[in-house]
Amino acid sequence: MVKLEATLKFTYAEKYPDEAPLCQLFPQENLEDNDIPDIQKLLQEQVEENLGMIMIFTLVLAIQDKLNEIVDQINTRREEEKKQKEKEAEEAEKQCFHGTPVTIENFLNWKAKFDAELLEIK
Repeated sequence: MVKLEATLKFTYAEKYPDEAPLCQLFPQENLEDNDIPDIQKLLQEQVEENLGMIMIFTLVLAIQDKLNEIVDQINTRREEEKKQKEKEAEEAEKQCFHGTPVTIENFLNWKAKFDAELLEIK
């Protein structure tokens, strides 16, 4: 199970909630750099939608949902990687049991070598 952590810091504006609070995101654990702009964009969208209303709780819930979505994506990706490794291991194991197909020609060649080895032993 993946654990994501981020700290949100809100600074109220003088005219809050009619004016947007200052929102800062501090990634703590397992949050990749490419996820941060998406989270900041979501924060900005939520702020714009909720101007004029008390919004901090709404913003926190939106970020929690986004972090859960990111965790689900990471878990899905890890599960797919695990399945791919298992499939590759299975294919490698199959290759170990896959030998040379027997044809009349290669059987006769083997038989000739085998008979020659038997004659040497006697």
